[in-house]
Amino acid sequence: MDKIVILYVDDEANNLISFKAVFRMKYDVYTAISGQEAMAILKEKPINIIITDQRMPGMTGVEFLEEVLKIYPDPMRILLTGYADMVAVIDAVNRGKIFHYLTKPWIEEELDKTITNAFNLYKEKERIKEMNDKLSLSNDQLEFLLRQKLLS
Repeated sequence: MDKIVILYVDDEANNLISFKAVFRMKYDVYTAISGQEAMAILKEKPINIIITDQRMPGMTGVEFLEEVLKIYPDPMRILLTGYADMVAVIDAVNRGKIFHYLTKPWIEEELDKTITNAFNLYKEKERIKEMNDKLSLSNDQLEFLLRQKLLS
């Protein structure tokens, strides 16, 4: 199985370094210091899970996830924040359609488990999408055959 591909977004370079140091062996990790940099990575790389800090200059985590959702709806989204900010959490759920919310500083085991759970859901959504595509193709073929039979 391929490694889970994660994009971690945080405006604090030390957090990016820590995250990569902890998870680089287990996951394929990309990091970005801003929402803009993260969007550039998303254009280039297929990402399974996006983890973002909430409090960043220029673009909050929720605003970033809202933008991501418009263009890249498939990756699972996780929000991190060092503040007990219920408004941000509610916004993240409603506007950014997050999978999970965690507080900073993150606990390695908890974050790792959240990543695994998010990826399992990601894979299930992919499987459902694939089955729906096959079903749609079968329906189209059946419709075509039915039309052929009606015309003959």
